[in-house]
Amino acid sequence: MSENQYAISEYHDADEINARLKELVGQPLHPIRRDKMEEYLRYFDTKCSRSKAMTDEAKTIIPGGVQHNLAFNYPFPLAVRKVEGAYMWDEDDNKYIDFLQAGGPTVLGSNYPPVRDKVLELVRECGPVTGLFHEFELKLAQKVQEHMPGIEMFRMLGSGTESVMAAIRAARTFTGKKKVIKVGGAYHGWSDQMVYGLHIPGTRTFEAKGIPGSASRHTQEFYPNDLGQLHRRLIANRLRGGTAAVIVEPLGPESGTRPVPFDFNQQVRELCDRFGALLIFDEVVTGFRVGMGGAQGYFGVTPDLTIFGKCITGGYPMAGGVGGRKEVMQRFAPGIGGTGERAYIGGTLSANPMSCAAGYYAIEEMERTNAAILAGRAGDRLTRGLKEIIERLGLPFVAYNQGSIVHLETGAVMLLDVRNPVKLLKELKPRKHMMEEMGAAYMSQGVVTLAGSRIYTSMADTDEIIDEALNRFETVLSSVEGIA
Repeated sequence: MSENQYAISEYHDADEINARLKELVGQPLHPIRRDKMEEYLRYFDTKCSRSKAMTDEAKTIIPGGVQHNLAFNYPFPLAVRKVEGAYMWDEDDNKYIDFLQAGGPTVLGSNYPPVRDKVLELVRECGPVTGLFHEFELKLAQKVQEHMPGIEMFRMLGSGTESVMAAIRAARTFTGKKKVIKVGGAYHGWSDQMVYGLHIPGTRTFEAKGIPGSASRHTQEFYPNDLGQLHRRLIANRLRGGTAAVIVEPLGPESGTRPVPFDFNQQVRELCDRFGALLIFDEVVTGFRVGMGGAQGYFGVTPDLTIFGKCITGGYPMAGGVGGRKEVMQRFAPGIGGTGERAYIGGTLSANPMSCAAGYYAIEEMERTNAAILAGRAGDRLTRGLKEIIERLGLPFVAYNQGSIVHLETGAVMLLDVRNPVKLLKELKPRKHMMEEMGAAYMSQGVVTLAGSRIYTSMADTDEIIDEALNRFETVLSSVEGIA
């Protein structure tokens, strides 16, 4: 690892952060004062009338009123009209600092003009999709292979969910084994086999409504950072036909919400090698955001397969892919006939010219501008400021970052687990509601986050923007109960 190639300037002490997070979960909630929360909510009633009208109308025809999880904001979703660089504007023309950045893929900043112009040029020439091969399929695959250490071959798909499905199918085909082990609480898309142990470790099929139990019969989980439990699972599976793959987010579940020690991935790699399982890295968020070599380059650990999602196209649609060892990837060989067992995958719009061109030019611009490093510096500045505010106000909250992925834990709902079922049942809804209120309060002050607890900085975030954001965060954090 060369430090100047990656956005993480200094790797955190995961044990110290996890201890502070555990302490936060053990404390009573520290919500926003009721009088201040009522003031923040009045913003939405008085300043966001068009968003409310549009999403109310949408509820009559769209389940829940919105189409994807990132948009489920409290007290109601914002309808966005425009995004540019570090900012977004809603339908009522309110301006926000955009720390959502489409869920993480826009390291260059939203709607980055040099990429946008190239995509428009391609669409004018051939349209977004042809159904046949296009040069940018090859050019994007070459770019990914150039930068990611574990990529010998690459296959474009339509989403991170599809990419996980394909990787697991290839792993099972290649190894002849069935069991797949994930970290409890991690999100690896919404396929039947992966809606298991979502968000809260130990919950297994709790959120698997409408999914037959047999779909995840070969999916298992282990508690975050519990390598001993992973080891025991691998031993037990060896007696039942073996483990096809272990899949991890290399920074920890939910983009590092439960951070891992620096040597965690290397130890998982060694366990996989010992038991003949493939190691799959889910780099949907970390790919190109941690650095051009992804988390695998930063940690110096080469997975057998790598999952890509929205990062692979710089935020443009049909964003997914899987890459890895040639002998495993060749299980995806297309066509009819041939020799050997192959894993069937499809996707009419996969690798369409528009998506591939967007990905190629986004990666090229990240190379040219050193975008991941600049975004990481913005994340460092924001985290230093948040820590100072938290300490000065005497709050128990926890702020830390992995480069441009910044965590601000207040309600700590995603740090609960089933090992304390009484606490889980008692506090799940109140902690979730507190997190929603924090997100709404930030938004009322002109800052958009992911669920009030995660922040993605971009190259567009100048020092001035970060400092202004810190002023707005302080306004909200100063209104927490118990603060004078």
